[in-house]
Amino acid sequence: MTAPLPPAATTGGAPRRAAASPPSRPLRLLTFSTLYPNPAQPNHGVFVENRLRHLVASGEAASTVLAPVPWFPGRGPDGRLKSRFPEIPLRELRHGIAVHHPRFLAVPWIGMASNPFMLYRAAKQALARLAAEGFAFDAIDAHYLYPDGVAAVWLARDYGVPVVLTARGSDTSQLPQYRIPGRLIRAALAEADALIAVSAALKEGLVAIGAAPAKITVLRNGVDLDVFRPEADREAARAGLGLDGPTLLSVGLLIPRKRHHLTIEALAQLPGHTLLIAGEGPERGALEALAARLGVADRVRFVGPVPHADLPRYYTAADVMVLASAREGWANVLLESMACGTPVVATPAWGSREAVAAPEAGVVIDEATPAALAAGIRRVLADPPDRAATRAYAERFGWNETTAGQLALFRRVLARHRDRGPPWT
Repeated sequence: MTAPLPPAATTGGAPRRAAASPPSRPLRLLTFSTLYPNPAQPNHGVFVENRLRHLVASGEAASTVLAPVPWFPGRGPDGRLKSRFPEIPLRELRHGIAVHHPRFLAVPWIGMASNPFMLYRAAKQALARLAAEGFAFDAIDAHYLYPDGVAAVWLARDYGVPVVLTARGSDTSQLPQYRIPGRLIRAALAEADALIAVSAALKEGLVAIGAAPAKITVLRNGVDLDVFRPEADREAARAGLGLDGPTLLSVGLLIPRKRHHLTIEALAQLPGHTLLIAGEGPERGALEALAARLGVADRVRFVGPVPHADLPRYYTAADVMVLASAREGWANVLLESMACGTPVVATPAWGSREAVAAPEAGVVIDEATPAALAAGIRRVLADPPDRAATRAYAERFGWNETTAGQLALFRRVLARHRDRGPPWT
């Protein structure tokens, strides 16, 4: 879905703020985030891309994406040796949206403190190059508070445009606990023109770290109901994956926050069940060792990263999707699974109870323990909801409402900025 990006159309002039958006043309946004897919990491931040794609598809907004890639001499963006990591282009076109990937220096051991400054420097240089090609924008649409949101606020200050920050989970629950990130995050929250939380629970988390409640709009993630839908022949999907008997599925990076170890430990209490884990990450070796130690290695299958287009087959084939995460602003995998007709069992992370709010959706357990997970799984499997009803529940979570909310918010922000600021040029 990618292709080389042509140069931006040239209109001349120095870096500047774009004219206020009249009804005759779409809003012009700069979407800024290090969480964005690229050819080497096709699922990285795909939730940011999905929201943007639906916004642009409305015809009322256009965006150019600045998705910087962390870099250190001899290393790729995931910390691996560059020789083992595919090259990420500086420019590409994804789903008709121009995406730029400038590099920013991410220094090992001190990156948590230095990343906002390095990210800001690289982004400012990239925007200067784009401005020379005639690029202008009305506002910055930034995702993830740190380091992205911090750098985005500084860029907005430089360019005299408003900035809207979207918080997504650990940027609100974990990073503010650190001294330097916490101070910079709180300053960014104060200076941003508006904030988006992807769940009501996450809004409460933002308020707890100092954000003004009136500045926060809750706009949940949606699910692409055309992509995530049940396979026509479920038995064929199961046979194709070699499945027989009750099947559990977990989807997510193999990192501590996702707590796949809890699901593996729960599996030890569920004889005859099979667990598929779709994802990759640094915890794989430890998780494989845990499965072997518990005697369930023959019932746990690590299938590696699965492209989004292939996930519906796994969701359809599973009987239950299990999410044991410690922190989630709004877990897209819950809606994806339900859209494919598969109920879920989830731990009580932010947004889970908002996404799983009816029996046909599944259950949210009260405590994150292997025993509670196993009990929740047994509960769903003992009286499984009709898969068509689970799909119908997910259909309430399309993207239209979120897109309309974004458009209304950006228009309000731009109107306030225009009214209180100097004349737009």
